[in-house]
Amino acid sequence: MDALHWWRQGDAVTQGAALVLLAMSVASWVVIVWKLRLMRRATADVARCTAAFWQAPSMDAAAQRLQAFDRSALVLPLVVAANSIAIHSVRGAPASLASAGSLSQRLTRVLRDALHDVLGRLQFGQVLLATVGSTAPFVGLLGTVWGIYHALTAMAGAGQITIDRVSGPVGEALVMTAAGLAVAIPAVLAYNVFGRLIGRIEADLEGFARDLRELLIDTAQPADAKT
Repeated sequence: MDALHWWRQGDAVTQGAALVLLAMSVASWVVIVWKLRLMRRATADVARCTAAFWQAPSMDAAAQRLQAFDRSALVLPLVVAANSIAIHSVRGAPASLASAGSLSQRLTRVLRDALHDVLGRLQFGQVLLATVGSTAPFVGLLGTVWGIYHALTAMAGAGQITIDRVSGPVGEALVMTAAGLAVAIPAVLAYNVFGRLIGRIEADLEGFARDLRELLIDTAQPADAKT
Protein backbone atom coordinates (compact mmCIF):
# COMPACT_ATOMS: atom_id res chain seq x y z
CA MET A 1 0.00 0.00 0.00
CA ASP A 2 2.84 2.45 0.78
CA ALA A 3 4.43 1.92 -2.63
CA LEU A 4 1.06 2.32 -4.34
CA HIS A 5 0.38 5.49 -2.37
CA TRP A 6 3.79 6.89 -3.29
CA TRP A 7 3.21 6.05 -6.96
CA ARG A 8 -0.18 7.76 -7.04
CA GLN A 9 1.16 10.78 -5.16
CA GLY A 10 4.03 11.36 -7.61
CA ASP A 11 3.67 13.20 -10.88
CA ALA A 12 4.88 12.26 -14.37
CA VAL A 13 8.51 13.23 -13.69
CA THR A 14 8.76 11.17 -10.50
CA GLN A 15 7.05 8.18 -12.08
CA GLY A 16 9.21 8.50 -15.19
CA ALA A 17 12.41 8.51 -13.10
CA ALA A 18 11.20 5.43 -11.23
CA LEU A 19 10.48 3.61 -14.48
CA VAL A 20 13.91 4.53 -15.86
CA LEU A 21 15.57 3.16 -12.72
CA LEU A 22 13.51 -0.02 -13.00
CA ALA A 23 14.55 -0.48 -16.63
CA MET A 24 18.21 0.16 -15.74
CA SER A 25 18.07 -2.37 -12.92
CA VAL A 26 16.47 -5.09 -15.05
CA ALA A 27 18.89 -4.50 -17.94
CA SER A 28 21.99 -4.46 -15.73
CA TRP A 29 21.00 -7.64 -13.86
CA VAL A 30 20.29 -9.46 -17.12
CA VAL A 31 23.77 -8.49 -18.35
CA ILE A 32 25.35 -9.41 -14.99
CA VAL A 33 23.82 -12.90 -14.94
CA TRP A 34 24.69 -13.50 -18.61
CA LYS A 35 28.27 -12.30 -18.22
CA LEU A 36 28.80 -14.35 -15.05
CA ARG A 37 28.02 -17.46 -17.05
CA LEU A 38 30.12 -16.27 -20.00
CA MET A 39 33.16 -15.37 -17.87
CA ARG A 40 33.10 -18.66 -16.00
CA ARG A 41 32.89 -20.62 -19.24
CA ALA A 42 35.46 -18.45 -21.04
CA THR A 43 38.04 -18.73 -18.25
CA ALA A 44 37.81 -22.52 -18.31
CA ASP A 45 37.66 -22.78 -22.11
CA VAL A 46 40.78 -20.71 -22.78
CA ALA A 47 42.94 -22.80 -20.45
CA ARG A 48 41.49 -26.09 -21.70
CA CYS A 49 41.63 -25.17 -25.40
CA THR A 50 45.20 -23.88 -25.39
CA ALA A 51 46.34 -27.08 -23.67
CA ALA A 52 44.42 -29.19 -26.19
CA PHE A 53 45.88 -27.23 -29.11
CA TRP A 54 49.50 -27.79 -28.12
CA GLN A 55 48.84 -31.50 -27.59
CA ALA A 56 47.39 -31.94 -31.09
CA PRO A 57 49.63 -33.48 -33.79
CA SER A 58 48.65 -30.97 -36.51
CA MET A 59 46.70 -27.79 -37.16
CA ASP A 60 43.78 -29.69 -38.71
CA ALA A 61 43.63 -32.07 -35.76
CA ALA A 62 43.81 -29.13 -33.36
CA ALA A 63 40.91 -27.38 -35.09
CA GLN A 64 38.79 -30.52 -34.93
CA ARG A 65 39.64 -31.02 -31.27
CA LEU A 66 38.81 -27.42 -30.38
CA GLN A 67 35.33 -27.74 -31.89
CA ALA A 68 34.45 -30.01 -28.97
CA PHE A 69 36.26 -28.05 -26.25
CA ASP A 70 35.77 -24.40 -27.21
CA ARG A 71 32.15 -23.84 -26.16
CA SER A 72 32.59 -20.07 -25.90
CA ALA A 73 34.33 -19.84 -29.34
CA LEU A 74 37.34 -17.85 -28.16
CA VAL A 75 40.36 -19.89 -29.25
CA LEU A 76 38.93 -21.69 -32.30
CA PRO A 77 38.45 -18.51 -34.41
CA LEU A 78 42.14 -17.69 -33.99
CA VAL A 79 43.20 -21.16 -35.08
CA VAL A 80 40.84 -21.22 -38.06
CA ALA A 81 41.94 -17.77 -39.25
CA ALA A 82 45.64 -18.55 -38.94
CA ASN A 83 45.27 -21.97 -40.55
CA SER A 84 43.47 -20.50 -43.56
CA ILE A 85 46.41 -18.16 -44.19
CA ALA A 86 48.97 -20.91 -43.74
CA ILE A 87 47.16 -23.22 -46.18
CA HIS A 88 46.84 -20.59 -48.92
CA SER A 89 50.35 -19.22 -48.46
CA VAL A 90 51.85 -19.65 -51.94
CA ARG A 91 54.36 -17.78 -54.04
CA GLY A 92 53.26 -15.58 -56.89
CA ALA A 93 51.39 -12.37 -57.53
CA PRO A 94 48.76 -11.65 -54.88
CA ALA A 95 45.12 -11.70 -55.94
CA SER A 96 44.32 -8.69 -53.73
CA LEU A 97 45.89 -6.43 -51.15
CA ALA A 98 44.54 -8.74 -48.44
CA SER A 99 46.77 -11.53 -49.76
CA ALA A 100 49.78 -9.27 -50.33
CA GLY A 101 52.79 -9.14 -48.07
CA SER A 102 54.75 -11.81 -46.30
CA LEU A 103 53.29 -14.68 -44.32
CA SER A 104 54.17 -12.88 -41.11
CA GLN A 105 52.22 -9.77 -42.15
CA ARG A 106 49.18 -11.74 -43.24
CA LEU A 107 49.13 -13.80 -40.07
CA THR A 108 49.40 -10.64 -37.99
CA ARG A 109 46.47 -9.10 -39.86
CA VAL A 110 44.09 -12.05 -39.65
CA LEU A 111 44.96 -12.85 -36.04
CA ARG A 112 44.41 -9.23 -35.06
CA ASP A 113 41.00 -9.18 -36.74
CA ALA A 114 39.98 -12.49 -35.17
CA LEU A 115 41.18 -11.32 -31.77
CA HIS A 116 39.16 -8.12 -32.07
CA ASP A 117 36.01 -10.11 -32.86
CA VAL A 118 36.55 -12.42 -29.88
CA LEU A 119 37.25 -9.56 -27.48
CA GLY A 120 34.21 -7.72 -28.80
CA ARG A 121 32.02 -10.57 -27.58
CA LEU A 122 33.71 -10.52 -24.19
CA GLN A 123 33.30 -6.74 -23.91
CA PHE A 124 29.60 -6.86 -24.78
CA GLY A 125 27.52 -5.35 -21.98
CA GLN A 126 30.38 -3.44 -20.36
CA VAL A 127 29.15 -0.13 -21.81
CA LEU A 128 25.68 -0.76 -20.39
CA LEU A 129 27.05 -1.51 -16.92
CA ALA A 130 29.25 1.59 -17.00
CA THR A 131 26.33 3.74 -18.16
CA VAL A 132 23.99 2.44 -15.48
CA GLY A 133 26.63 2.80 -12.78
CA SER A 134 27.36 6.41 -13.70
CA THR A 135 23.84 7.70 -14.42
CA ALA A 136 21.52 5.83 -12.04
CA PRO A 137 22.45 7.95 -8.96
CA PHE A 138 21.67 11.13 -10.89
CA VAL A 139 18.33 9.75 -12.08
CA GLY A 140 17.47 8.93 -8.48
CA LEU A 141 18.61 12.37 -7.37
CA LEU A 142 16.43 13.96 -10.02
CA GLY A 143 13.44 12.03 -8.71
CA THR A 144 14.23 13.09 -5.17
CA VAL A 145 14.62 16.79 -5.96
CA TRP A 146 11.52 16.86 -8.08
CA GLY A 147 9.54 14.90 -5.49
CA ILE A 148 10.54 17.31 -2.71
CA TYR A 149 9.66 20.28 -4.90
CA HIS A 150 6.32 18.73 -5.84
CA ALA A 151 5.50 17.93 -2.19
CA LEU A 152 6.45 21.38 -0.90
CA THR A 153 4.47 23.09 -3.65
CA ALA A 154 1.38 21.04 -2.83
CA MET A 155 1.69 21.75 0.90
CA ALA A 156 2.30 25.44 0.37
CA GLY A 157 -1.01 25.72 -1.43
CA ALA A 158 -2.78 23.83 1.34
CA GLY A 159 -1.95 26.38 4.06
CA GLN A 160 0.29 26.15 7.14
CA ILE A 161 3.41 23.95 6.83
CA THR A 162 4.60 21.96 9.85
CA ILE A 163 7.48 19.55 10.30
CA ASP A 164 5.08 16.62 10.59
CA ARG A 165 3.49 17.43 7.26
CA VAL A 166 6.89 17.92 5.57
CA SER A 167 8.72 14.86 6.90
CA GLY A 168 6.42 12.32 5.25
CA PRO A 169 6.55 13.52 1.62
CA VAL A 170 10.23 14.43 1.87
CA GLY A 171 11.07 10.99 3.27
CA GLU A 172 9.17 9.34 0.44
CA ALA A 173 11.05 11.48 -2.09
CA LEU A 174 14.41 10.45 -0.60
CA VAL A 175 13.60 6.86 -1.48
CA MET A 176 14.45 7.75 -5.09
CA THR A 177 18.04 8.53 -4.10
CA ALA A 178 18.34 5.19 -2.33
CA ALA A 179 16.85 3.47 -5.37
CA GLY A 180 19.39 5.13 -7.65
CA LEU A 181 22.26 3.93 -5.47
CA ALA A 182 20.76 0.43 -5.27
CA VAL A 183 20.73 0.27 -9.07
CA ALA A 184 24.19 1.79 -9.56
CA ILE A 185 26.25 -0.13 -6.97
CA PRO A 186 25.77 -3.66 -8.44
CA ALA A 187 26.47 -2.32 -11.95
CA VAL A 188 29.71 -0.64 -10.86
CA LEU A 189 30.92 -3.69 -8.94
CA ALA A 190 30.09 -6.01 -11.84
CA TYR A 191 31.83 -3.70 -14.32
CA ASN A 192 35.05 -3.73 -12.28
CA VAL A 193 35.02 -7.49 -11.70
CA PHE A 194 34.27 -8.31 -15.33
CA GLY A 195 36.91 -5.84 -16.46
CA ARG A 196 39.59 -7.68 -14.49
CA LEU A 197 38.45 -11.05 -15.82
CA ILE A 198 38.33 -9.79 -19.41
CA GLY A 199 41.83 -8.35 -19.01
CA ARG A 200 43.18 -11.73 -17.91
CA ILE A 201 41.46 -13.58 -20.76
CA GLU A 202 42.66 -10.96 -23.24
CA ALA A 203 46.26 -11.40 -22.08
CA ASP A 204 45.99 -15.19 -22.46
CA LEU A 205 44.49 -14.90 -25.95
CA GLU A 206 47.10 -12.38 -27.08
CA GLY A 207 49.87 -14.66 -25.84
CA PHE A 208 48.34 -17.64 -27.62
CA ALA A 209 47.95 -15.64 -30.86
CA ARG A 210 51.59 -14.57 -30.70
CA ASP A 211 52.77 -18.15 -30.12
CA LEU A 212 50.53 -19.42 -32.92
CA ARG A 213 51.91 -16.84 -35.33
CA GLU A 214 55.52 -17.76 -34.52
CA LEU A 215 54.72 -21.47 -34.87
CA LEU A 216 53.26 -21.09 -38.34
CA ILE A 217 56.09 -18.84 -39.50
CA ASP A 218 58.72 -21.30 -38.28
CA THR A 219 56.83 -24.20 -39.88
CA ALA A 220 56.62 -22.40 -43.25
CA GLN A 221 60.30 -21.41 -43.35
CA PRO A 222 61.66 -24.77 -44.62
CA ALA A 223 59.10 -24.77 -47.44
CA ASP A 224 60.02 -21.22 -48.35
CA ALA A 225 63.71 -22.09 -48.33
CA LYS A 226 63.17 -24.87 -50.85
CA THR A 227 61.44 -22.55 -53.25
